[in-house]
Amino acid sequence: MRILAFSDLHCDVATAEALVQESGSADVLVGCGDFATQGRGGEAVVHALAQCPVPVVLVHGNHDDPRALEQCCKGWDHIHLLHGGAVTLGGIDFFGLGGEVPARNPKAWNASETEQKAEELLAGLREPLVREKTVLITHTPPYGIADKQSDGRHEGSQSIRQAIERFGPSLCLCGHIHNAWGVSGVIGATGVHNLGPKANWFTL
Repeated sequence: MRILAFSDLHCDVATAEALVQESGSADVLVGCGDFATQGRGGEAVVHALAQCPVPVVLVHGNHDDPRALEQCCKGWDHIHLLHGGAVTLGGIDFFGLGGEVPARNPKAWNASETEQKAEELLAGLREPLVREKTVLITHTPPYGIADKQSDGRHEGSQSIRQAIERFGPSLCLCGHIHNAWGVSGVIGATGVHNLGPKANWFTL
């Protein structure tokens, strides 16, 4: 399976359209959140992504309004918006968790989960769901990998890291920390990739 993945478009419709153009040679298009900016402007991005000729798997980011994004995705059968749930495509499980984990931004528009709630949602990433090839899609990176801010602070999620250590998915695709766009690492046998707003290709 060929996966085309990205994160953090932040209202950039032109890049969304370019990704759709490139997706013709992909089997799945994956978006790791932040289609909007401060809760606004995500609808146009999702509408552009909906023109994709292959299945689309999304999680919401902390800048997205989860309810508005859910409404926007309705009516598109090939779009799968995940938050504590999974979809199986081509024999591969895609499990998603959106938002900022834990909340670090106090703004009203910031979509977040506590570490405890995230742990509960990630409990769905378990046998028999986890197959030989599983993709974990999160907005927030796991703690300690691809999560470093410009001042050196790690702002990833402990619960996401623990789920990776426990269940060992093939890939963890994420975004959120702009300073770490393009940074990759490994937890056990799991490759972790902070994507950013560009085309990132993976083969499983």
